[in-house]
Amino acid sequence: MIKTIMVIGGGLLQLPVIQKAKKLGYQVVVTDYNPNTLGMREADIPILMSTKDIEGSVRAAKAQNEITPISGVLTVGTDASMTVAAVANTLNLPGIKFEDAEAATNKIKMRMRFKEHGVPCPSFLPVWSLSDAKKACKILKFPVVIKPSDNMGARGVVRIDNSNQISDAFQFAKKASPSGEILIEEFMEGPELSIDAIIYNNEITFTGIADRIIALPPYFIETGHTMPSNLPDKLINEACKVMKMGIKALGINLGAAKGDIKITKNGAMIGELAARLSGGFMSAYTYPLSTGVDLMKTVIEISQGLEPGNLEPVINRVAIERAIITRPGIVKKIKGLEDALKVPGIEHIFINVREGEKVDIPRSNVEKAGHIIAVGESLTKAEESYTKCMEILTIEIIEEPVLSMDVINLSAREKFKKICYVCKVCDGRDCPTGIPGMGGVGTGASFRRNIESLQKYKINTTLIHNVIDPDTSSAFLGHKLSLPVMAAPITGTVTNMGSAIDELEYNRKVIKGCLDAGTIAFIGDGATPDKYKIALKAISEFGGMGVPIFKPRTDNDEIMMRIHAAEEAGVLAVGIDIDAAVLKTMAMKNQSVGPKSVQDLRKIISSTRLPFILKGIMNIRDAAMAVEAGAAAIVVSNHGGRVLDEMPGGMDVLEGIVKEVHGKISILIDGGFRTGVDILKAIAVGADQVLIGRPIAIATVGMGAEGVAFYINNLKNDLEKAMILTGSASVNTISRDIIFKV
Repeated sequence: MIKTIMVIGGGLLQLPVIQKAKKLGYQVVVTDYNPNTLGMREADIPILMSTKDIEGSVRAAKAQNEITPISGVLTVGTDASMTVAAVANTLNLPGIKFEDAEAATNKIKMRMRFKEHGVPCPSFLPVWSLSDAKKACKILKFPVVIKPSDNMGARGVVRIDNSNQISDAFQFAKKASPSGEILIEEFMEGPELSIDAIIYNNEITFTGIADRIIALPPYFIETGHTMPSNLPDKLINEACKVMKMGIKALGINLGAAKGDIKITKNGAMIGELAARLSGGFMSAYTYPLSTGVDLMKTVIEISQGLEPGNLEPVINRVAIERAIITRPGIVKKIKGLEDALKVPGIEHIFINVREGEKVDIPRSNVEKAGHIIAVGESLTKAEESYTKCMEILTIEIIEEPVLSMDVINLSAREKFKKICYVCKVCDGRDCPTGIPGMGGVGTGASFRRNIESLQKYKINTTLIHNVIDPDTSSAFLGHKLSLPVMAAPITGTVTNMGSAIDELEYNRKVIKGCLDAGTIAFIGDGATPDKYKIALKAISEFGGMGVPIFKPRTDNDEIMMRIHAAEEAGVLAVGIDIDAAVLKTMAMKNQSVGPKSVQDLRKIISSTRLPFILKGIMNIRDAAMAVEAGAAAIVVSNHGGRVLDEMPGGMDVLEGIVKEVHGKISILIDGGFRTGVDILKAIAVGADQVLIGRPIAIATVGMGAEGVAFYINNLKNDLEKAMILTGSASVNTISRDIIFKV
């Protein structure tokens, strides 16, 4: 019978153990929150689950165990020890106690264990507030190190040398902590070792011992490591002795341990100790290259309670990992990768960046541009191979002190990878995709008609006036906007954007970019039933400054449940995009949607104290009925041409709707708006505000919040020029006579 192994985490650092388990004939279950990781693709049974979701992982493991009994659970190179322990304890598999795994994960609890058992480690103090941090610095004396208690990869870790640095350092650490729990500890001066150990029946065997290269102060960035260490045996033995004390203090009696040990003037001290093998390409790459020992096979065996095989080195070489760190800017081109891999001694090259991405000087170990693994008979030979490799491998960087739309579009184009061409003019003519994707339904005619309907209107310039500094501000439901533009709701970053960006990150960046530019984002709901939670999480993180738009689900209670959740998140307003009644992506997810009667809308609108917006209005009748139902605003929209192939453009129907309901309800419009002149046209016809979708999505994918703010500010400048050329002193004074229809 084939045995089943469960691996928590499916990233690059877990890939070797997944591949080894498969090679050994195991059926491999892999859990990760990202379905597109290398490990999830290799898995026999991929389970979409965060490595930090302990309860969810236990539920998934129990369910899977009923189908295919799991014989062992493990992780490599990521802080998922608590999840591993919880699953092992629940399924009665070999492993350590959950409370010991927690002590090996939470840095405060870890240090408390060390102090209790007399394990050498730096003096420390837990802190929750800036005031606590200032007091801790006074007690511990500078220099000190501040770090989250519950993160890895040097995220949020920074050295503090004086009182002027405390506030910024505290905020940096706080942002990197999921719980907000921070600690400040003495700074340890001296060389650092990274040590792996295998533990079986309380017997500790030290395997890889490497010199860590830490650089880029005040941050602690590992720019590489050398296997084996060059330190004298006396110091290595002292480090191993201290690590053994730490392993016993944490109760790690089975499995693996990874320690970062500092050799200080006061002797060896533990910086960190985790109940797993090392990441950073050590246990899975440099150690086997250096010794010929396969630790992946060993941890698979131990996870089942089996005695590990031979751990004695069979070869004696030097293996090194060196980080690729570029200067900041935009990645223009990556060249020479194939030839660099042919250099003798070069075993692996991992590139973490893509063409078009923005890179900065790293402030954590997950922000490096790449990694090179080299091997040689000596350190000199390995470093010679690395140097030659770097002479061939080129990552060209465009240094951009000031953003430009060209840079934003270049970055977006590379990240979309042909799901969107990021055309010079986003008019639907060359769209590579329909739905799913960024294009329109069918032939894309309705998408293109939005652009064509705008082009029917031309500008009557008025140049004899004294308007030199027009006021572009506008008011939406009592909130002042810097210009009459907001982000249209877009969702489905996996389905429609080819995973160019994570859904939560997309929402966060759109909201922040809009707020930075002085306006507001509408956020989409999506076909997946729980997708709305992502939108509300993002909005709540920014004090409720956003507007969620929900799908017109057949069950009105489902809509009202989402509205009540939005109220709790403190949002500005809510709405539904009623034109999603037959949206293709909803059908793909088996989600029932449909049109709404006036009675339905009254029931939904009366269920909330929030202003209600009805999006997808394309005729006079529906506009009048929206007023009758009690909506606060409508959005004239053909859903970006994504619901029906033969629809008019938004500007084709705007004038009739304005004549019918102007003054009774706020009128918004979307579809094809790309420039400040386009916005001027809509306001002149009678719209109160304009929503913009695809260009903001492109700016978000390209350069995040910074790209969104840049694009919106460009629109504002463009609108100002158009207002000057038409003698419009303010948005409220833009009149119908400045445009004419061809």
